[in-house]
Amino acid sequence: MNEVKELLRNIEQTYRLFQQQQFTFIAALEHCRENAHDKIRPITSIGQVQNYMEHYCNNSTDHRILQMFLKICTELNRLCQQFENLHPGTPTTNNILEKCKILVSHSNDLSSLRARYPHDVVNHLSCDEARNHYGGVVSLIPITVDLMKEWIAHSEKLPRKAAQHVSDQKGDKKSSGAKIKYHSIGTQTLVKRERNRDPKKQNKIRGKNQGKSFFPPWRPPGGPVL
Repeated sequence: MNEVKELLRNIEQTYRLFQQQQFTFIAALEHCRENAHDKIRPITSIGQVQNYMEHYCNNSTDHRILQMFLKICTELNRLCQQFENLHPGTPTTNNILEKCKILVSHSNDLSSLRARYPHDVVNHLSCDEARNHYGGVVSLIPITVDLMKEWIAHSEKLPRKAAQHVSDQKGDKKSSGAKIKYHSIGTQTLVKRERNRDPKKQNKIRGKNQGKSFFPPWRPPGGPVL
């Protein structure tokens, strides 16, 4: 859980930089729409932004800001996959995750999206721009980030065993060989010790040593050394 929280924080930091350049982003989309002779249609999907960048972007500044937007969307998509692998989920978390996956899909229609308070991205657009052209595309990231925070909040309330279920299963598969080896070594050690304690062997040892003294025989003082 800590890993996905850290990834989301990193995405938020990048988004803050992007948000400061919203006017640059809108200007880049305007230039691309002019080059594509597509001034009527609003920006409706991530795929449309990518198409503009690849085919109708003529300067490095526009390319940079469009690429920044697409990179954030890609990172959000990857984070959805990590959420899915983290635990089996509940009806609530699965519903939130499904919304996130739909939002960051390249073909999803963004035209009806509008970020609400406390987000002010739509308020920075003119009325015409917000209503007809860019309201959805500037609302995508903040809405998705909010949903991901909600997913994390619900997931942290789950019992620890449920949250670790998937990761534990993966860990068991990877460490199964090591566990078997460990138990085998332990068994061998145990057998070896039991053999050393075999009473027949102990009796043989005692028999061989029986009658033998471990001290040299007594000699009179001053006598010859034998």
